[in-house]
Amino acid sequence: MSTDKNKNEEEVDLGSLFVIIGNGFNNFFNFIGSIFKGIFHYLIITLLFFKQHLLKILVAGLLGFIFGAYLDYDKGVIYESKMLVKPNFNSTKQLYGNILFYNDLVNQKEYKLLMETFQINQEEAESLRGFSIEPLMNDNNIITSYDELVVSVDTLAIKDYDIESFKKSFTNYDYFFHEIKVTSTQNKIFKKFDKIILSSILENDYFRKVKESENSNLDRSYNLYDKNISQIDTLRKVYEKVLLEDAKNSSSGTNINMSGEINDHADIELFKINRNLDSYLTKISEEKSEKDKIINVISSFQKVGNVSGGILKSNKFIYFSIGFIAMVFILLLVKLNTFLDEYNK
Repeated sequence: MSTDKNKNEEEVDLGSLFVIIGNGFNNFFNFIGSIFKGIFHYLIITLLFFKQHLLKILVAGLLGFIFGAYLDYDKGVIYESKMLVKPNFNSTKQLYGNILFYNDLVNQKEYKLLMETFQINQEEAESLRGFSIEPLMNDNNIITSYDELVVSVDTLAIKDYDIESFKKSFTNYDYFFHEIKVTSTQNKIFKKFDKIILSSILENDYFRKVKESENSNLDRSYNLYDKNISQIDTLRKVYEKVLLEDAKNSSSGTNINMSGEINDHADIELFKINRNLDSYLTKISEEKSEKDKIINVISSFQKVGNVSGGILKSNKFIYFSIGFIAMVFILLLVKLNTFLDEYNK
């Protein structure tokens, strides 16, 4: 009798558990359904709002488009050309300063100074619309710079300075490649700027001295490694002769000569050293090639500029968007005001 009673209680407990689980699933799916119903409801309200006020919104956008088209026509077609450079010897900051200076001359309409600086006529000076420079951001530059820092400093000193901290201190000037852009209403004057922009850095006495010192150090390192390689090649030839002599001596008798084993191991070590030195020479050659100039030009200004920006950057699109958004905002304010008045009643 007690066994039947226990079974009934277990069945009741299991039944209650299934009911609870079932209610939980129902509530969950009802909750998900209510979210989709809410999204659908607000979507319908939004569509009804645009349907009701579509003409007003389009008229406002059209007026903005017309105003933007007038500004674009008055401004004329803007052309642009870009030059990609890789500065050396910490000259990046000076390059940025020079480009900002040229841009200030354009903004202040200092046409006489622009004519003197770039050796251009007044019409060309007045056609200029701006100078700008920005880095080509690449996380690999940060990782490479951090690795170089780790190698160059004491291990204990770098222990508490992780790469995340290094990233925070990494500025636009620290990236390897930088893009200079010139804009103008004339599309065939850009080749007149690259030499002048570069010469403002190349003729700087400080950077010239740093370049000469750096290249001199690289030359000394290269010559030293090259000399070491020649010496090691000579030693390897000597060891090879010794090994041959030992081999001849051992073939003429039954004695075992251990000097041959020692020489053989030394030859292997010399081979490894030679290979490492050769790798260093390759790195120095690459560094000499990169630092042969204060600024390496990856690509210079094109002879003929491209049309600047695009539809998304044109005044037509900008003012169309402003008119569209402004009208939607005004209509929403009117609707909110109406709701508040009805709510007070």
